[in-house]
Amino acid sequence: MASLADLGITIGSLPTGPTNSIVDVRGVGLGHSTVVYDDPPPPFGRGVARTGVTVLDLGGDAWAYPVPAGVAVLNGAGELTCRSQVDEWGLLETPVFLTSTMQVGRVYDAACRLLMAEQPRIGIDDVIIPAVGECDDSWLNDPRYMHVTDEHVAAALGAARASAGSGISPEQGAVGAGTGLSCFGYKGGIGTSSRVLPDGHVLGVVLLTNFGQWDRLTIDGLPVGRTLGPPAHAAPPPAGSCIGVVVTDAPLDHSACERLARRVGLGLARAGSTAHHASGEIFLAVALGLRVPRGMAPALAPISGRALDPYFEAVVDATEEAVLISLLSAHEVTGVGGRFVGALPVEAVARLIREGRHS
Repeated sequence: MASLADLGITIGSLPTGPTNSIVDVRGVGLGHSTVVYDDPPPPFGRGVARTGVTVLDLGGDAWAYPVPAGVAVLNGAGELTCRSQVDEWGLLETPVFLTSTMQVGRVYDAACRLLMAEQPRIGIDDVIIPAVGECDDSWLNDPRYMHVTDEHVAAALGAARASAGSGISPEQGAVGAGTGLSCFGYKGGIGTSSRVLPDGHVLGVVLLTNFGQWDRLTIDGLPVGRTLGPPAHAAPPPAGSCIGVVVTDAPLDHSACERLARRVGLGLARAGSTAHHASGEIFLAVALGLRVPRGMAPALAPISGRALDPYFEAVVDATEEAVLISLLSAHEVTGVGGRFVGALPVEAVARLIREGRHS
């Protein structure tokens, strides 16, 4: 896996956290369950799977200790369950589950079962609406067959919880929910980055990248896609989607979280996104600093006004970097019908960046 440092690139002026990932936010974990197999269609097999589940865990019992949250939509041809509840209450009560478009129902059901087993008051005192986001991986994955199981969701949730506090950057690229995704005509998937704020708080972004056309790929302001030319392989359609999740340990309220979520779109635009008609760019931001027991009001005053400016900067820079990391981390994948999506040609990109710097 190449890094931006290998390319001589630094995005923005704010420092990254120790792992440059969302797990730099205390208590937060990110885990995957990757589903890959080549079988005949049912009833003799399971079909061709290039899919999976990724879970972002917020630490502790999110139902008993919900967190302030906000949602922003750049283009709405996609899905994030719980969006209307977050809009109304300004709170998130579950981990965030990511998967492919036609697996949302299965992941939602599994999430309900898993969380009820952990918290026996769910369904008695009140119900839950799990946060499940999706991107369409049908260019490489056969969506007609239900590949994801409860066991896959449980494995991803367990991996997320094990990663919290580990000090190890999570796997990225073509893993978990990112297994079958493409970005700017190359293999995309999972990307994450973090920033440390001047006040000492930490902010992280995780993306599910499945968007963009090859000629718009921009790296640190350079028109890399246009200079590289079209990929050697047949590029997937340029629509796609991107689910973005921002997490910070700062004391921010619902309104501030909404404002942070909107800034994810600026980071995508820097990388070259134009949010196509058929694309679902949906962003969620959560803040752990005002977390209190269910039904109680926070005692701290939230950060607001101009004090949010460094947080906006952090979201935009971390988002741009997470897009590029998803590309640099991903390996080539062959999927359903023999369709092939290659990895970004890192050596050619590095050469273009060196030439661009000296031109």
